[in-house]
Amino acid sequence: MEEAGSAKYRVERQVLDEQRLEEACCLKRSVMSSCPVLYWLPKYSVWDYGMPDLVSGISVGIMHLPQGLAYALLASVPPVFGLYTSLYPALIYFFFGTSRHNSIGTFTVLSIMVGSVTERLAPDEFFLKTNGTNLTLEMDVAARDAYRVQVAAATTFLGGLIQVLLGVIKFGFVGTYLSEPLVRAYTSAAAAHAVVAQLKYLFKVSPKRFTGPLSQVYTLVDLCLSLPKTHLPTLLVSSVTIVLLTGAKELNSFLSTKLPVPIPVELITIVAATLLSSTIDLNNNYSVSVVGEIPSGLSAPSVPNLSLFGDVIGDAFALAIVGYAVSISLGKTFALKHGYKVDSNQELVALGLSNAVGSFFQCFSVCSSMSRSLVQETTGGKTQMAGVASALIVLVTILKLGMLFQELPKAVLASIVLVNLKGMFKQYSDVVTLWRRSKIDLAVWLVTWVSTMLLNLDLGLAASIAFALFTVTFRTQMPTYSVLGNVPGTELYVDIETHREAREVPGVTIFRSSATVYFANAELYLEALKEKSGLDIGKMIIYKRRQEAKQRRRERRAKRRAKRQAKGEKRAQKAAEQHSGPPEISVEEDEADDWRETHIDMTATEEEEQSRTERGNGTVFVIPTAPQTPDGCSRWEYLKGGHPDSTSLGWMSELQDGDTTTLGSSSEDTLSRDLEQVSLGSLGKWTWDIHSIILDLSTANFIDTVAIQTLKNIFRDFSEIDVDIYFSGCQASVVEQLERGDFFSETLRKQHLFVSVHDAVLYCLNHRGAASLPRYDPTQASKRG
Repeated sequence: MEEAGSAKYRVERQVLDEQRLEEACCLKRSVMSSCPVLYWLPKYSVWDYGMPDLVSGISVGIMHLPQGLAYALLASVPPVFGLYTSLYPALIYFFFGTSRHNSIGTFTVLSIMVGSVTERLAPDEFFLKTNGTNLTLEMDVAARDAYRVQVAAATTFLGGLIQVLLGVIKFGFVGTYLSEPLVRAYTSAAAAHAVVAQLKYLFKVSPKRFTGPLSQVYTLVDLCLSLPKTHLPTLLVSSVTIVLLTGAKELNSFLSTKLPVPIPVELITIVAATLLSSTIDLNNNYSVSVVGEIPSGLSAPSVPNLSLFGDVIGDAFALAIVGYAVSISLGKTFALKHGYKVDSNQELVALGLSNAVGSFFQCFSVCSSMSRSLVQETTGGKTQMAGVASALIVLVTILKLGMLFQELPKAVLASIVLVNLKGMFKQYSDVVTLWRRSKIDLAVWLVTWVSTMLLNLDLGLAASIAFALFTVTFRTQMPTYSVLGNVPGTELYVDIETHREAREVPGVTIFRSSATVYFANAELYLEALKEKSGLDIGKMIIYKRRQEAKQRRRERRAKRRAKRQAKGEKRAQKAAEQHSGPPEISVEEDEADDWRETHIDMTATEEEEQSRTERGNGTVFVIPTAPQTPDGCSRWEYLKGGHPDSTSLGWMSELQDGDTTTLGSSSEDTLSRDLEQVSLGSLGKWTWDIHSIILDLSTANFIDTVAIQTLKNIFRDFSEIDVDIYFSGCQASVVEQLERGDFFSETLRKQHLFVSVHDAVLYCLNHRGAASLPRYDPTQASKRG
């Protein structure tokens, strides 16, 4: 409250707490991220960016004109719709796009894909009508073109809708599944499709229309059969245009460093060809096909034909993915070069809205053009204002200059398409490069090219992505398994097979897989661990179970012998008391059973001994050198002998032959314990000289239920043969998945999980012993509990 004379003023302001302020900031960020123009346009400096964007926009706009007209032929729609496609989507992208250098508009591959849809659903033979004068069949070109425009618009709208939905659900990473070899091979095959599609304009022939797999092969064969009907004036126009364009582009490339702006050779060619065609009247005098009527002004918007969605949904999805992959790859390249960020999800939304809104104005599918984007970047373009300037050039052409191109020969436009495909034809050199670098990427390239050529663009893309994903699965299913050793004097652990300086830690096997462990390779992981450790767990456990069963039978026999001995003593005592004659010897039923069981056991033991002798492998024995401590730890001495009958181990031979001789004790409990300890040392096939295994899981970025069960089985089985299992290098996400899979007990979590391999090694050596290496120091090791 403040007084000024007799007047009073009261000022009230709303107090914002932290929560409401944060909500306001989040809303602002959300609006600006959804419509990026609100972020950069208020900061736009006309003085710094105005002139570079204007020059760049004019250069790109001049390129839009010939490419829009030419690529409309690829899409099988009238040329004016190529100009529409160069106008509306660029204006929509201005508001929602995040790349400052992408030039949105017609693109070769997408135009070919749209053309395959329009010609499939609206072939020429569907629009033949009978001439009432001479009763001959003639084509209703106007009806055909109108229906093809509807098909293209419906496909574009559905593709744009798919892109918007993918962007809203943050599915922008879908483009990462299209690897560079796949995209380059796909565009190379699309260039071959474009050549086949333009040959009929170069030679002015009318091949049959084929659909489905191998349609390109059939079309090419029919084109070759139609070559005798080539229209020579049209072929002459095509040849001269290709030669002049190629020479002009080579000159343009040679002078690129000296020219501030590239020479618009396509526009010059179109203007010169139009003037020459009008002067000579190529259409009437020499029957050379021309573009025809180009309506002036803009067409009214119309709703796409929704009834066509069911027929084009597969093609729309392919268009959405390919268009996004091309745009985001170009956008990220320019962003990295000029130091700004491109939002992949927002790019999906921007591209989708450009397609969806453009379809209401009869546009076909668009994306970034490599050639125009490079021109926009090299001529100094700074922001999306360059795209607005290029769109204005196209707008002026549609409103005032479109009718001037009515006499332009279609063969000239087809020649422009072929010459512009030169960059894609150079991609065939990838075969030689990939042969030297990566056979897997070469296989992806070849499969993509072949499938796209034989199965057409939509099915070819699906087959290519499926094969690329298969190669990823195959490489993760067949990883490299290695045993790590320590580099002396360091805490580094590397593959002992590839690094000669690495030394294996005594008594410890460090096992690593080059890929994450999941359902596809979990079984292979277990088999590789057995092979690298030298322990066949399955056979060892079976042998242990067999030895345990033998020991139980021996214990039962010992009890029966004691029982019979007690009965005999009792009968002898009774007979002595009665002073009777000599005692009668009777064989009771249990004694007969004991004889049969002993005989069977002896026979099985002899067969097993004979089998081991025939194998000729050395027998490995384990002798307890120290009594077992209360915590379960004990020292073992591993001996490798040629045959168990050797004199130094005669007591072991007697034990294996089924005798009840004990190891220095007559106690049955001692016998049972010693037999169980010795059983796994008598395997005769393995050198069992490790006490700990460390599983390096640093390469695992996820783990599934199958892998968790495999790790549980590894921990359980190796523990049965007195080998400890430790885990190292687990990422936080993997630890969380292990916990959710009920893998850890309290003891296991504290003692068997380590941050690094070195920490695990120090703990193993301290716990199981190795005097030659440093002891475990809890203050230095970062162990995860």
